[in-house]
Amino acid sequence: MTIFQNSDFFIEKEQSEIPWLKIFTKEPYRELGDMPKELRGRLWELYDIIEYEMRSYYRPKKINMASFANMLPRVHVHVMARFEEDSHFPNPMWGEKIRESKPTLPDEEEFNRRVKEALKGV
Repeated sequence: MTIFQNSDFFIEKEQSEIPWLKIFTKEPYRELGDMPKELRGRLWELYDIIEYEMRSYYRPKKINMASFANMLPRVHVHVMARFEEDSHFPNPMWGEKIRESKPTLPDEEEFNRRVKEALKGV
């Protein structure tokens, strides 16, 4: 589900037990170094806003950021709020599941609204 887009980027929500957003460039750049320098700066500005909103709203143990781009060879960045009680912690979400878990978290729609509001004008 897309929760934000502008002329250069879109942000999708990953279906997961944890808060997990993905930032994509609209232009299918293969590597960060293929992007114009100004656009790379704007990507990190989006990341900073999302990280701030995740930390202040969910109060996670840790924020994970990843950009493998092997299966989907285009620039995109995963931003994940991690909790000690989530099913994979401390492993990566792509790693071995350690326990069954469904963390009790605040309302996701309110978080999405806060992110959209924070990204206005970016």
